[in-house]
Amino acid sequence: MLQPRLLIVAPLAAAALLSACVVAPYPQRVVYSQPVPAGQPQPVPVESTVIVDMAPPAPYVEVVPVAPFVGAFWIGGYWGWNGGQHVWVPGRWDHPRPGYQWRAHAWVNQGGRWHLHAGGWVRN
Repeated sequence: MLQPRLLIVAPLAAAALLSACVVAPYPQRVVYSQPVPAGQPQPVPVESTVIVDMAPPAPYVEVVPVAPFVGAFWIGGYWGWNGGQHVWVPGRWDHPRPGYQWRAHAWVNQGGRWHLHAGGWVRN
């Protein structure tokens, strides 16, 4: 017969060991401040045309910070291209522009090549 103390300690020990299990590695977050620090990959300017053979990584879920002013408009980040690799360009707050709407950056597969369609404010 098992001792009552062992009946309590064994499940607690198993729970403690299992709570430390790592199921999958946590993705490393790449965060750039504005402006991008020296030595870090610089984002591709909006005016640039980018066509590459490599698909962008999976969408990155950003934590949207508190709006810095009333009426602030959140512009989500996107995967840019620099130095032969995809680089994360973080989202930012901006002032809304009457008569315009924000068109997000988008990667589009065209004939097996990936085209970055630059985002920007477009007239309604």
